[in-house]
Amino acid sequence: MFTHLRGAVLVGLLVVAGCATSTEAPDPGLPPSTEGAPEISDEAAAHLCQMMAPDLDNWRAQGVTVARVSFNATVQNWAVRSGGINVAVARNREVIDAVTQQHCADVRQQAVQALDVPDLASALAGV
Repeated sequence: MFTHLRGAVLVGLLVVAGCATSTEAPDPGLPPSTEGAPEISDEAAAHLCQMMAPDLDNWRAQGVTVARVSFNATVQNWAVRSGGINVAVARNREVIDAVTQQHCADVRQQAVQALDVPDLASALAGV
């Protein structure tokens, strides 16, 4: 069952990544840009924190690779629920660090440790 879940998450991430409205191919060599970064309300930020907190123990237990996939699924799920801002978040991954640092620094720090990354942006798949 876990293998099927992982596969479904990966397929979902690929589908979401393909939902950009632009016909221009992104340049993967460019760093994320603050231009077009989504504005995250306090309510949406709190919701992200609430979605991440219960997953921390699972991320620690799953191992880094699976945990990162699960983290990406959590963020993409949250972005869909927050007005479909998936592409904007993928292009401006640092917004997740800024939002979690401001609204749930402890959850952010635990996630960084569980995912074994210097910041949450590093763990996110991007456009």
